[in-house]
Amino acid sequence: MRHQPRCLCDLLRGPFAASLLTAAISAMPGVAAAQGGAAPQSEETQESEDRRGTWTFIIENDVFANTDRDYTSGLRASYVSPPDGPEDGLHGAIARMLFGAQEGDKIRYGLAIGQSIFTPEDTRVENPPSDQHPYAGWLYGEYSVFAQDRGNAFWGSAGGLTIGAVQIGIVGPSAFGEEVQNNFHELIRSYEVRGWDNQLNDEVAFAVLVERQERFVLDDALLGLKLDLVPNVGATLGTLRTDAKLGATLRYGNDLRSDFGPPRIRPAVGGSGFFEATGDFAWYLFAGGEGRPVARNIFLDGNTFQDSASVDKKIFVAEAQAGLVTIFDDVRLAYTAVVRSPQFDGQDEPQIFGSISLSVKF
Repeated sequence: MRHQPRCLCDLLRGPFAASLLTAAISAMPGVAAAQGGAAPQSEETQESEDRRGTWTFIIENDVFANTDRDYTSGLRASYVSPPDGPEDGLHGAIARMLFGAQEGDKIRYGLAIGQSIFTPEDTRVENPPSDQHPYAGWLYGEYSVFAQDRGNAFWGSAGGLTIGAVQIGIVGPSAFGEEVQNNFHELIRSYEVRGWDNQLNDEVAFAVLVERQERFVLDDALLGLKLDLVPNVGATLGTLRTDAKLGATLRYGNDLRSDFGPPRIRPAVGGSGFFEATGDFAWYLFAGGEGRPVARNIFLDGNTFQDSASVDKKIFVAEAQAGLVTIFDDVRLAYTAVVRSPQFDGQDEPQIFGSISLSVKF
């Protein structure tokens, strides 16, 4: 008997999302064969019995592009639990209720804390031009649930991941953006950033997001390595950000079952905050991108209930990324180079920054 969606989020793992994610790739060579049959048994029959969680630390900074503007710094520390079943505990109940998780799915929960810092291009003056990015700090906590399934054999998926998360925190002086940036500048003997008196006011902000990723094996033996494609679709709603996203990541390496892509600080192209230890050395190269229509971005629109600095944002943002992931037993190390299109009027050039993540299982 055909499974019926029990809620709106259940559609994320059903034919609606699968058709959306596969529409752009169904004509690619090598995909048609995968769509015509079941998911590759050689990968899906290999189950991990690892009962350790994943700890991840991410640093993102535009120093990699020798700039100091717009989204200039991001720090994030997270923990993702080992997998349980959908019948186990509170997190399993949430996955059943929101995602329609079924028996055999792997349910994980995640906790994270992070800080992001935004500045104008001219940080040496006390009163920066009004058409540059406002000063802002964002200090937050996050709770997330991950539902990993075997994918949909009808669509040729080799595995899927549904993510739901809630972020809540504070924007403004209480986020300590000024202190972190200027203390770091002092440490490296750089200049003092002088315009922080113009930053956004203190405001508690939140965002609720849901995302679906699907993995399609394009070639299982391309020059002795594997090639896959991981499309993603999602949406975010809240006073912090309100937007939607559609993108994909192409990966090439010797073992692609360990994760769904490198972790990043949101908003970002899809990835996963956990990985499954391979017991050996694994690596892959990746390149991807996504588009985001944006209805609200507090860092550009300014405070929700108070007058503050603001700029005229662009309603569509594109982002591209590429890099390398290495996994050696219990450690995953990833570097991602990111190019983000201009986000507001007056931002003449795309922003380039780098992201380094270190994940450890214990």
